[in-house]
Amino acid sequence: MSCDLRDRVRQEQPTTERYTLADLEKWEEVARNVDPPILLAIFGDPVAHSLSPQMQNAALRACEIDMQYARFHIRANELRSALRSLRDLDFIGINLTVPHKIAAFTQVDEADESASRAGAVNTIRVRDKKLIGSNTDGEGFLRAIRSEFSVDVRDLRVMLIGAGGGTGHAIAWQCALENCERLVLVNRTYEKAQMLAEHLRPYFARPRVLGPAARLEAIAWEEAAVRAQLPDIDLIVNATPLGMNPSDSTPIPARLLAPHHIVFDCVYGPSKTSLLRAVDEAGGRGANGLSMLLHQGALSFSIWFDREAPIDAMRKALTV
Repeated sequence: MSCDLRDRVRQEQPTTERYTLADLEKWEEVARNVDPPILLAIFGDPVAHSLSPQMQNAALRACEIDMQYARFHIRANELRSALRSLRDLDFIGINLTVPHKIAAFTQVDEADESASRAGAVNTIRVRDKKLIGSNTDGEGFLRAIRSEFSVDVRDLRVMLIGAGGGTGHAIAWQCALENCERLVLVNRTYEKAQMLAEHLRPYFARPRVLGPAARLEAIAWEEAAVRAQLPDIDLIVNATPLGMNPSDSTPIPARLLAPHHIVFDCVYGPSKTSLLRAVDEAGGRGANGLSMLLHQGALSFSIWFDREAPIDAMRKALTV
């Protein structure tokens, strides 16, 4: 087979195949005839919806790197075994998605500053049988807001729904580091939001907003509490999985949205989530999580290969 034809076949191969922990534990046998070799992956549960393989495989082709990236369906109780298996294989690295980001933080050998701050890992490099954790979600979020809305997070009053999860942790820390005007943390378990707020409080010590609203607050995920905050909020971020299924309700009641609100939904899919439809109907602006996926993925690629990611090729792969 000619090189051109082989490349074309590679590009046309479906990327929906999923591997499991059982596959990983006998990987040399499972992957013996896979060409190019799978040396990058995403671990998640669920993981079938992930567009990371399309995006990262496009990046690998654009850079003429002879390997591929695959999905692994790894359940929460399998993560420790899966990460242990990685140490003895030839993998370059992995991404982690729901529900593994916080759990993985305690299971890596080293964590860089981005992961240590967030207490969560979405990117792992494998070096000399060691797992080195990073978190590109925060910076990916920052770049996504700038590209989608032509505004910087530092100039916004932000409400973050789902502050207790791995993505929420990373976004909250990024908002604090950017010294955003205001940050309201919303979580189903109020104590988790409260604990995160205490960690972030030193970043909000100086007043920036004129008026009675506190710069940093943690509130319960209840309609009355959310309603009281929304007049003093510009950007609403959904960092929960709500919206992954078409039947999911909005994280906050649609009737509470107003024309001045912009909404960033970390969920992405082929159709708009109920939250994005609601903000459209309210006269506000919204964007889904594809741009965050793109930017955090590009940052992951740079961590693995110590080079700039081919972001145009990655963007194109997400829009076809």
